[in-house]
Amino acid sequence: MTTIPQPVTASPEVRAVHRKMLRRRALSRGLTYLVAILIALWFLIPIFFIASMALTTPATVREYPKGVLPFIPFSTETLRFFLNSSGIIPGIINSVLVALTTLVLSTLIAAPAGYAISRFVFRGRDTFRLAILATRAFPIVVLAIPLAVVFINVGIFDSVFSLALMHTALALPTTILVIGSVFASIPYELEEAAQVFGCTPFQAFRYVVLPLVLPGIAAAAIFTFVMSWNEVFAASVLTIQNRTLPAQVLTALSQSSEPYQFAGGFFMLVPSMIFIFFIRRYLFNMWGQVTK
Repeated sequence: MTTIPQPVTASPEVRAVHRKMLRRRALSRGLTYLVAILIALWFLIPIFFIASMALTTPATVREYPKGVLPFIPFSTETLRFFLNSSGIIPGIINSVLVALTTLVLSTLIAAPAGYAISRFVFRGRDTFRLAILATRAFPIVVLAIPLAVVFINVGIFDSVFSLALMHTALALPTTILVIGSVFASIPYELEEAAQVFGCTPFQAFRYVVLPLVLPGIAAAAIFTFVMSWNEVFAASVLTIQNRTLPAQVLTALSQSSEPYQFAGGFFMLVPSMIFIFFIRRYLFNMWGQVTK
């Protein structure tokens, strides 16, 4: 005859300890959510305030105290006033050209560099990584002033291309490390397996590795674009007539009105938010690959 095991009833002390652990876990999770919400509000409230002031009339921007309801009255008059200001449209065009040029140059240089750092073992590899990252330790003013002198002597000062070269130098360290970490997350055995089945090394990279690292490369490229779009100090030093949008806004900031300031901040925020919104799935894919 078989004996059916009876359920074990926990003692009151064990149940009390279990309830205490559940309360601690719930408290810890609640604090984590609270901190996350506070951090999100810290970034979102200024963006919301800038957008509400930019998408209304200049009279509403100047009035005090401000209204309780945002975007009332809703109007594009402030944005039109900003776009019609001197140097804004050329500044937007220059910002787009510089950011796209920086994106292309940085990706073309960082992709093979990141692959070499992640795949090949050579003497001084760690030192080389530190040397790449050490360039970010120099203040921009230390790099911008000598480069301005060099660009003047070469004859490319105050041009879109010279500023793109400066932004490429600023973005390359982070871009190389990001792309290198993405390549490192892809097992080299996948390339070896593809070569066993008849692929050449280039075909193994193209058909096996490249589709897996494209999200990471896209994320690094978007980071480069956003960095170049928002950079202002080097653009102010290296350009005079062909200023980018941030440099143009900074030049006129002390003499500009409040509608100009809010609309300028909104125009500098929008491209970054749009690109981050559309690239977020690539960022999540890259995060999943790197943390595996």
